[in-house]
Amino acid sequence: MLLSSPPRVKVLEAVGAVAGERVRVLGELEAEVRASEGDRTYRVFLDVSRGVADSDDNGTRFRNYIGYPILAFMMVKGLLPYDEEIGRALKDVKWRSVNELFKNYRLVERYIKEELKRSGIPYERVDSYIASVMSALSGLSLQKPESS
Repeated sequence: MLLSSPPRVKVLEAVGAVAGERVRVLGELEAEVRASEGDRTYRVFLDVSRGVADSDDNGTRFRNYIGYPILAFMMVKGLLPYDEEIGRALKDVKWRSVNELFKNYRLVERYIKEELKRSGIPYERVDSYIASVMSALSGLSLQKPESS
């Protein structure tokens, strides 16, 4: 099953996970990513050379898009752009709480961008960063392993 592009806000969730040091690399192809609330850990498998990626987060498993744990691992590996300042500003966001509050990724993105603006990071910079990650992703074709 071919994985689709993630919702834009998942880029911000991933950069926050990297800045929060919640990505633990287990090997060249595997990592664990701890959820922002600390109650879950997601297993990630990524083999870009074979075009295979998998994670047990809900977005990857049930909605068939490239979930934030995969994005975060790709950032750590240098396969996707990483913005340290944006990451620092987002490292302590409790994403599940925010997602449950708004129940809509566009509204979550708007809220997060407002928070970033209060931290001195303008909308344009955030949008440009998201676009750079989405552009890098568009050059890849990733699918779930056959057994998924």
